[in-house]
Amino acid sequence: MCSNRWRCLTCVLTVLFAPLAVAGEWERLPSLPDKEGFAGPFAGVSNGALVVAGGANFPDKKPWEGGKKVWTDAVFVLEKPDGKWQTAGKLPRPLGYGVSVTHGNGVVCVGGSDADRHYADAFRLDWKDGKLVTTKLPPLPKPLANGCGALVGDVLYIAGGQEKPDSANTSKAAWRLELTAKEPKWEPLDDCPGGGRMLAVAASFDGSFWLVGGVDLVAGKGDKVERRYLSDAHRYTPGTGWKRVADLPRPVAAAPSPAPADASGFYLLGGDDGSQVGVAPDKHRGFGKTVLRYDPKTTKWIDAGEQTAPRVTVSCVAWGKSWVIPSGEVRPGVRSPDVTIFTPAKKE
Repeated sequence: MCSNRWRCLTCVLTVLFAPLAVAGEWERLPSLPDKEGFAGPFAGVSNGALVVAGGANFPDKKPWEGGKKVWTDAVFVLEKPDGKWQTAGKLPRPLGYGVSVTHGNGVVCVGGSDADRHYADAFRLDWKDGKLVTTKLPPLPKPLANGCGALVGDVLYIAGGQEKPDSANTSKAAWRLELTAKEPKWEPLDDCPGGGRMLAVAASFDGSFWLVGGVDLVAGKGDKVERRYLSDAHRYTPGTGWKRVADLPRPVAAAPSPAPADASGFYLLGGDDGSQVGVAPDKHRGFGKTVLRYDPKTTKWIDAGEQTAPRVTVSCVAWGKSWVIPSGEVRPGVRSPDVTIFTPAKKE
C-alpha cells in the first residue's frame, strides 16, 4: 500500500483521464457501496471525511425499459482515500439535484427534488466522532432543483434551476447566504443578465462567483418543451455586480460543479453539449471529454486536455489537495458508482 494516502490505493496507477494542462493524474477511489451509483448527489468534506448523500438512479430497469427513477436518502462517508465507505445515516428525506458545498467542517446542502416536488430546504451535514449530525439552515425563498452554487469566502451563492418538476421555464434568479452571520438570511442578487438556466456550472475564483453554460427551456412543437443549450458565461463580483465574460467555444451543461479551480483559473470537466439530443440510448456515445480552462490572463477559454471517463450531474469536491468526482451520470439513464480523484502534481 502506498504510504501517501492522497495517491492511489495501490502502487499501480489507474489513470482515468488524459493529462490536463495542469499536471497530475486521475485515479480511482473505492466505489460507492451501490451497484448503480447516483446522479445528483450532495457531496463535500466534513472533518476530513468525504461525504456523499442522496441522489437518484434506476435500480431495477433503465428508463427506456420502463424503469422507475428512485431517489435515495442514504448518506455515505469515506474517512480516508484508502479506507472503506460507511453508511453514515440518512437525509431528512430522499433528495437529490440540489446544491452542495464544503464550508468549515461540514457540508451545506440546499434545495433539491424527489419524485414529487422540489424543495427550498437547506441544512448542514457534519460527520463528528463517527456520527452524522444534521442542522437546519434558513430555507431558500423558493423551491429549487437543478440549480448551481459555489462558496466565495463564507458566502454561498446559488443561481438558476427550476421551481417545479414540470416547470416550462428556468429561473434567472440568484441568491447569496452569509454562512457565518449571526442570523443567516438569503439575500437576492440582480437576476443573471444571461437569463434563466438550469444545469449550469458554478465556480468560485478570484473573489467572484461564476455562472457558466447550462440549458434553458423553450417552447417546441405543440405543447412540447425543449432544451436550448447555452454557451454564455458570467461573473458576479461583490460590490460590482454581474459582468459577462467570454463565451464558451461550445455549449456546456451539467458538468461537475462547483468547478475545480487553482491559481491558473478554473476548469470545466466535459459536460453535455446537446449534440446528442434525440439519440437512442444504446447509441449514445457518452458525454463530452474536453476539459476547458478559463484563463484570467487572456480572459479566454483554453483547451486543457481530454477525459476518458467523463461524468455529468455530479459535484466536484476539493479534498485535501485533490479534486473528487463521486459517482455521476455516464450517459442518459446510466450512472456509475466509480469515485475518481485528481491530485495535481507538485511543482518543482
